[in-house]
Amino acid sequence: MRERWDGQPLWARGVLAVYVIGFVEGACVHLLDLARDGVHAYAAFPQVPLRVFFVGLAVLDPLVAVRVGLVRRDGVRLAGAVTVADVLANWWGNRHWLQDDPARLVPLAPLTLFGLFVVASLVPLCRTVAGPANEPRTVPSAAGP
Repeated sequence: MRERWDGQPLWARGVLAVYVIGFVEGACVHLLDLARDGVHAYAAFPQVPLRVFFVGLAVLDPLVAVRVGLVRRDGVRLAGAVTVADVLANWWGNRHWLQDDPARLVPLAPLTLFGLFVVASLVPLCRTVAGPANEPRTVPSAAGP
């Protein structure tokens, strides 16, 4: 694993570290919510699919953190998908506060900024992590006539 990290440019190591920290923090939040309130931790959301998704983040967030920590391209892609889904689900589930009490949306700011960071860095990071030192390339075999 150390070779994978050492094989990345400095900027990519910084971005990977931010990803890992962000997903570990997210995992802690969701695990603490579940430890405190059980499967009803997200009962404030009337949409059952959102509740299921937020409970599922207790598994998805650590999975992403591990895959990104292993400097795997699939981890970077999964980070993008999970982050976009998480940001959209939070904004959708809290959209009524836009009219009722916009100040209650302030806690969504860090998640939204993290989401923008992940989306903005996703393509360059995927390209860098996919370098030849990181993933074996298959060489097509020469087929005889």
